[in-house]
Amino acid sequence: MIISSVIYDGSWTGLLSVVFEIYERKLDTVKIFRNTECQSFLFGETLTVISDETTALRVWKGLARKLSSSGVRNIYCCFLSELTGIEDSIVSYIQLVFSTKDSVEKAFTYSCVLRLNQVGKMVHREKHRMEAFVRFKLTRDYIYYAKIEPDFNVLPLILQHFKNRYADQKWIIYDLKRSYGLYYDLNVVEEITFDFHRSVSQNQNVFEESEITYQNLWKDYFKNINIPSRKNTALHIKHIPLRYWKHLIEK
Repeated sequence: MIISSVIYDGSWTGLLSVVFEIYERKLDTVKIFRNTECQSFLFGETLTVISDETTALRVWKGLARKLSSSGVRNIYCCFLSELTGIEDSIVSYIQLVFSTKDSVEKAFTYSCVLRLNQVGKMVHREKHRMEAFVRFKLTRDYIYYAKIEPDFNVLPLILQHFKNRYADQKWIIYDLKRSYGLYYDLNVVEEITFDFHRSVSQNQNVFEESEITYQNLWKDYFKNINIPSRKNTALHIKHIPLRYWKHLIEK
């Protein structure tokens, strides 16, 4: 069996371009790698795919005709999981979608369908947690700043939520794990990268003077509403896992 090693740039457009090339070149069995994890096989072709907006859009429109809106969205969510091998599962799923007239969204007997269903739920769960656990701090520039370290790359999924909820405030949500963030300037949301979070951790003077007062009030509020006799640490951790605590002011 000839195994083709396909390398792409790690972007969503790049992965859809890979799907197009697989059909265009009639590749049989392939293994997909990001260019940061390149690996070639002893036997078989190594193909580097360049991201192409036009071919990616053709694949995306084809999926939109075959799947429900939630089904298409779930594929994108799975891509954002960044899990090892998820690209192979996504491509297998897309090939299955294009190979039959029937809906495959609930065909869990196929391993790729089951995999994407499970991963999609994991990513959605992380998205909802980020929407609930983000804590902003006001800087001296009157920009609300929050840092997160989600398990998955959910910034693209929470963008609209925060744009709608905080439409009258400038804010930045920065993913420390992936070294990029979102900045809302009251008009549009832009993707940004900077070293601001490093200066924040070393110098609290970047925050507005009243911010420390509000943080202390927030901590006192949680302390006073706590009922020691009803403390249930296990349940608390179940709803707010420990990995989120370091970014929660009340913790």
